[in-house]
Amino acid sequence: ELEQNLRAAPDSSLLQDILHQTILHPLCVKYPPSTKYRRCFLTELIKKHESTAAEPLDELYDTLADVLKEEESAQCYKSYLLPTGDCVTLSESTAVISGGTTGLVTWDAALHLAGWAGENPKVFRARTVLELGSGIGFTGIAICKTCQPKTYIFSDCHHRVLRQLGENICLNGFKVTWCIQKEPQGQEVEAKNCQNPKVIVAELDWGSVTEKQLVGLQPDVVIAADVVYDPEIIVALIGMLQKLSSSRADTKAPEVFIAFTIRNPDTYHLFQAELDKVGIRWQIIPAHSNSNFLYDVQPNVTILQLFI
Repeated sequence: ELEQNLRAAPDSSLLQDILHQTILHPLCVKYPPSTKYRRCFLTELIKKHESTAAEPLDELYDTLADVLKEEESAQCYKSYLLPTGDCVTLSESTAVISGGTTGLVTWDAALHLAGWAGENPKVFRARTVLELGSGIGFTGIAICKTCQPKTYIFSDCHHRVLRQLGENICLNGFKVTWCIQKEPQGQEVEAKNCQNPKVIVAELDWGSVTEKQLVGLQPDVVIAADVVYDPEIIVALIGMLQKLSSSRADTKAPEVFIAFTIRNPDTYHLFQAELDKVGIRWQIIPAHSNSNFLYDVQPNVTILQLFI
C-alpha cells in the first residue's frame, strides 16, 4: 500500500511523515528500539523511497547515518500501543536467551493474553490478580492500565528477571511493593506519576513455595502466559495451582487462565493429561475477535480456563 501511494504521489512528504511517526517519534527517541531493528527499518524505508521518482529526503539518510554510528546493545526498548491510546514501554533483552533465562523478552502468548484481557475487563476489574511467571511484565502492565484491577501481583523466581520486571513496572508509572523471600518484606520503590492499582512483585518458586506463604496473596484471578513449554515445569505448575486452591480455605477458588503457544503438541497434550490426572477441569477459551498485536501474535496461541 505504501509503494502504491508513493507511485501515485511521488513526493517526500509521506515518507517524512512515516519517519516522524516511527523512528523519530518522541516515544521512540526517548526509549529507542534495538539498533538492528531501527537500521533494518530505515534501510527498507529508503529502498521504498528510491524505488519512486520522489526527491531525495536528507532527513531519512541522516537518521540512518546516526543509527549506524550506534553500538549494538544487549538491551533495548519496545513500546506497545494499547487501544486506550496509552502504551506499555519495556526494557527487553535483544537475545532470546540471556542470563540463563528466556524470561527477559516478551513472548507471543503474553500479547495474546493481554489482548483477551482488554476485551474482557470485567474478569479483572476491582479484583486481586496473581500472575505466575510474569517475565518482564507486559501482560500485567497492560492489564493494570486497561482493566482497573484492585491489586496486581506479579511473580517470578529468577532474580535477574525480577529486577528487570521491577524496573519496567516503575518505568510505566506504578509504585512497586516487593515481596522477596531473601529481602525485607514490603520494601517500596517509588515511581513518578504513580497510578492505581496496588502493585506487588513477589518471588515465587513453584516447587518450594508453601501454602502458608500463599495465604497472604488471596487472588481472585490467576493468570499465566507461556509457562507451559517444558514437561518438567508442568508438574510444578499444577502443584502450585493446587497449593493456591488449598490456601483459600473456605473461600471461593480463583479463576485461572493460562495462555500458551503450542510449539510442541505433545507438551500441550501432556499438560491436559496431567490436569485430568489431578482432577482439574479445563476448557478452551474461544479466540478473541481481533488483536492489537497482529504483527507478533501467532495463530497457534490458545488460552485454557482451569477450574481448581
